[in-house]
Amino acid sequence: MKVRWIPEQGALANSYIFGTVLVDAGVFPMAIQPYKDEIDTIVLTHCHFDHIAHVKEIAHMCKAKIAIHRDDAGGLIDDGKSLSMQFGARSPGIVPDIVLSDGDTIGGLLVIHTPGHTPGSISLWSEQDKVLISGDTVFTDGAFGRYDFPGGSRQALAKSLDRLAPLNVEGLYPGHGEPVDCGGKRHIAAAQQLMKGGYG
Repeated sequence: MKVRWIPEQGALANSYIFGTVLVDAGVFPMAIQPYKDEIDTIVLTHCHFDHIAHVKEIAHMCKAKIAIHRDDAGGLIDDGKSLSMQFGARSPGIVPDIVLSDGDTIGGLLVIHTPGHTPGSISLWSEQDKVLISGDTVFTDGAFGRYDFPGGSRQALAKSLDRLAPLNVEGLYPGHGEPVDCGGKRHIAAAQQLMKGGYG
């Protein structure tokens, strides 16, 4: 299945559409409006404000349910966990409709718990399509997400990269920067080596 990229806007993160799922909702609602009748679920890769800024409005517009990992659900109401104050804003103040755990499947995507950037960070994997939507766990330039925010952990992030590395990823769709449609596995391996080399 094709992944549709909705590019990041300013300080806000990328969003992606996979089937009937919108992954992350930082982008302005008008960027999602053309697809509103296709979307029935919004999956948030983690609770940072740049990924959830407009989730409330987009969910209402699309009549969509909101899903997030259980360990990051509190960030939808907690300004400290969401880092919203750094953006001069407040958390959406909502409770998710669906609380996710490692190994769940949603909209044809496998939920892989990849903590480190936040306690409840997830990556979404389609083995059939060889597609990984990675949030801020790993990027296409061979880098990885920051772990110096509240709840972050270098050790946990290293383990998450080790978990993703064996996957036969072609399309890698990160929270920031440009996605790639092929060779994604190489980018993950580069991030894994960067981490093991002591970078950051």
